Amino acid sequence: MINRRDRNPPAHTPLHRVAVLRSPLRMLRPVITVPAALTLAIALLVVTATPAEAFDPFDTQATIRTGACTPRQPAGALGLAEVVDLALCNNPQTREAWASARVQAGLVGVAQAPYLPAINGNVGSSRNRTRVEDLPETKRTLNSASLAISWLLYDFGAREATLESARELLAAAVSTQDSTAQSVFLAALQAFFQVHAFEAALNAAELSEKAAQESLAAAEARYRAGNATPADRLQAQTARSQATLTRIRVAGELRTAHGTLANAIGLDANRPLELRPLGAVTAPPDFDRNVKALIAEARQRRPDLAAAEAQLRAARASVDATKAAHLPSISLGATPSWQDNGGLTTNASSIGVSVSIPLFSGFGQTYKVRTAEAQADLRAAQRDRLQLQIALDVWRSYQSLQTATQSMRTTTDLLASAEQSERVALGRYRAGVGNILDLLSAQSALAAARQQRVQSVYDWNVSRATLAQSVGVLDSAILPALAGEQSLPPLGGKP
Repeated sequence: MINRRDRNPPAHTPLHRVAVLRSPLRMLRPVITVPAALTLAIALLVVTATPAEAFDPFDTQATIRTGACTPRQPAGALGLAEVVDLALCNNPQTREAWASARVQAGLVGVAQAPYLPAINGNVGSSRNRTRVEDLPETKRTLNSASLAISWLLYDFGAREATLESARELLAAAVSTQDSTAQSVFLAALQAFFQVHAFEAALNAAELSEKAAQESLAAAEARYRAGNATPADRLQAQTARSQATLTRIRVAGELRTAHGTLANAIGLDANRPLELRPLGAVTAPPDFDRNVKALIAEARQRRPDLAAAEAQLRAARASVDATKAAHLPSISLGATPSWQDNGGLTTNASSIGVSVSIPLFSGFGQTYKVRTAEAQADLRAAQRDRLQLQIALDVWRSYQSLQTATQSMRTTTDLLASAEQSERVALGRYRAGVGNILDLLSAQSALAAARQQRVQSVYDWNVSRATLAQSVGVLDSAILPALAGEQSLPPLGGKP
């Protein structure tokens, strides 16, 4: 360590200025004045006070997906694209994921900071008064300024491993942001299609109630004509009441679905919403894709798996950082200072290299390494479990879509035959050649066929979106197909 002081400068040197230290190290010892020290301190304060959003010297937020938008209110009738856009903008989950990614980006900057020197400044001024017996009182003003500079030169990879861990955690946060966006996307789709499904179910329930009322009118007409028994009229009344109860129940479920949709797009559940009708639904062709190829694509595209992989890499980097923390570190330090004590000016400076060698920490370092290694093993197991879960998700979604596709075609035929059967049964009963049981049975079968049709359409719409989410390709490109505007784009794999 080199330390040198110069006292009593020449008379021609102003007292408020520090003389240049004449030594081989003078290039490392800047001329320090009171104004210069104050200027440096103010400059450091200005830099540190700069708003974080406007000052990102390491450009840590470059990889974060844009997640901030001004929450807005729906205007007019909403289509599927508008519902999804509102959900991604208004839902707090997306803002939460974006904020989490920015938190991790800040930690990346923190991990990069040790690569630069740390500089601390100190400026002070005091007024001293001394009174000694039989001597005149003395007053002095003490002014001082100093800088402390430290720079970590080498630490056997601890900084590098810590920075690598922070970067991988940022990658995991960005992938989690994508995964959250897809989850919000899917929830909005499900809520949108659920509202349409309950609207169709309510329409079906109203048709069934109307048909039950017509059956009751026919039974009463036959009863008044003497061609039917009171049992026919009572059975028709029972069927009409059951149809009314079904309509009331479905209407309540529709109101609940509207509240769920409002919640999905970040609004209060009591906010009324108007939706545009869906496009015409036709019997779809078979969805024939290689499920093995879909699983392989999902493992490449799923953002939650990408987040798990990044967390595993971060855990392994943390193991390296923990091991390196028990190794020596080499630092450079420099401390120039100036002091003016009542006209006596003192200049001092020091520069040197220090080596820190951890010797013993009560076996704490050993257990820290074990903990980090166990954490890495935990992340690896979680990654493997998620890989298996992805395969199961794709398999389930694939089979659900296959089932929904076949159900769509079957319910089309079922509804057509049930409608024809009900018309024939009603005509026969009005003509006096049929009985009330045949009519009520036909109307019950028609009501069930209508509900099955509504359910199959809902299942088909949702299963397409669910499969896209399972593969990791749920984005705006699939919206026209889901809204009935065009055919479903390929989800990957080969026919």
